[in-house]
Amino acid sequence: MAHFAKLDGNNKVLEVLVVANNAIDPTNEEESGVAFLTQTFGHTMWKQTSYTNSMRKQYAGAGYDYDPIADVFVAPQPYPSWTLDENHDWQPPTPMPNDGEEYSWNEEELEWVAI
Repeated sequence: MAHFAKLDGNNKVLEVLVVANNAIDPTNEEESGVAFLTQTFGHTMWKQTSYTNSMRKQYAGAGYDYDPIADVFVAPQPYPSWTLDENHDWQPPTPMPNDGEEYSWNEEELEWVAI
């Protein structure tokens, strides 16, 4: 089974579909998977993704973005104050404390709160 992200014109992931092994050429999974999906659905913008995160940084999901320059999927921004780093990971304005406690982010106060 191979997984493919359906992209809109702005490289936003609309959904992820699974293509059966017998519908693709194992020597060229992405190209043959895209050809199968294009023929089946008429939509032409597809990128292969992997739930094992073995390609394109991470498994795509609806609402993710595809960065064609870096060839990675980027998760949605979790909070308005968080920024994207050079590794395409969202970072909070202050790092989460590393003291063994569990924390959640409080966007109104822009701080980590122990839970």
